[in-house]
Amino acid sequence: MSASSIPVIVLGASGYVGGELLRLIAGHPRFELLAACSRGDAGRRLGEIFPHLSSAYGTHEFVAPDQAAEVTGSKSELAVFSAAPHGASAAMLDGIIAAAESGGCDLHVVDASADFRFSSEKRFESVYGIRHGAPHRLPQFDAAVPEQLADCQARHIGNPGCFATALLLASVPLLKSHLIEPTIFATGITGSTGSGKMPIATTHHPVRHSNLYAYKALAHRHVPEVTDLAEKASGVAARFCFVPHSGPFARGIHMTVQAKLVAPTSAEALTETCRDYYKDAEFVRVVSDPPRLKDVAGGNYAHISVACDEQTVAVFCVLDNLIKGAAGSAIQWMNRLFGEDESAGLTAPAPGWI
Repeated sequence: MSASSIPVIVLGASGYVGGELLRLIAGHPRFELLAACSRGDAGRRLGEIFPHLSSAYGTHEFVAPDQAAEVTGSKSELAVFSAAPHGASAAMLDGIIAAAESGGCDLHVVDASADFRFSSEKRFESVYGIRHGAPHRLPQFDAAVPEQLADCQARHIGNPGCFATALLLASVPLLKSHLIEPTIFATGITGSTGSGKMPIATTHHPVRHSNLYAYKALAHRHVPEVTDLAEKASGVAARFCFVPHSGPFARGIHMTVQAKLVAPTSAEALTETCRDYYKDAEFVRVVSDPPRLKDVAGGNYAHISVACDEQTVAVFCVLDNLIKGAAGSAIQWMNRLFGEDESAGLTAPAPGWI
């Protein structure tokens, strides 16, 4: 590990988001993997679980999560990403943060689970139905998509979920401009990787292949998160009516957001509003035609477009659920927390035919 590198620990490293974090870290100019933690795969080589990463990590092995806190105090600075499950992440991070505080380590955490997306312990527990693993740490975290919190004062970040990211990117610019009524109807279609690595009946390939179906209609657990974060970013308390769908592809999200216009407005004016909002955002591109998943799958870019008639507006947003919806945004945040260029390690274009 070179003197100029920033050591990195990844919790929950053997899942899909963990694997994408490992891949992005391998190509990052300053981040260097110190430990990839996995309770179930400790002792196995990274290349056994992720053969496509064999060339990057050679004989590097997964370690048990308990070992993460042991190495924290010996480092002067450390970046920790958590892709651990909801409900498990907070307790693991609590131990690492405590070790950093006692050892004088300059630590920053980005948590991709839901454990630190809410500022209130009661709010988290009401949505997820479980006790929070480290409620005393909540004041040390903030939560937002990177493009919607320019002045972050927190030491650590709770990264929004993939559906939440697409909903927020599509809705916040028009909410903040007060051009739409604050009741939003949204339909989102996600790839099978959004359901995690463990196969279940609803994500098994024969069910997903050539199929499309809704689930948790008007009851998805990202909605309370989106409601809170949209109000924080826009100043508007909006109601989100969201129907998620399972799509027959592996990765990506296609989100359609619709709302009633406050007054007749042209598509050109609405598009310009979105362009102005994202004018300094490296990874959000406002395009003229309805965006397509293959233009963003495999990259950290989100594409947005707008259509309207005299009464309603539709905003389309596409992004890669594993990258811009999880690991890529987490890298963006960590870049900022360490004072690096936000785009470091993330500017590779999407493959296009993934």
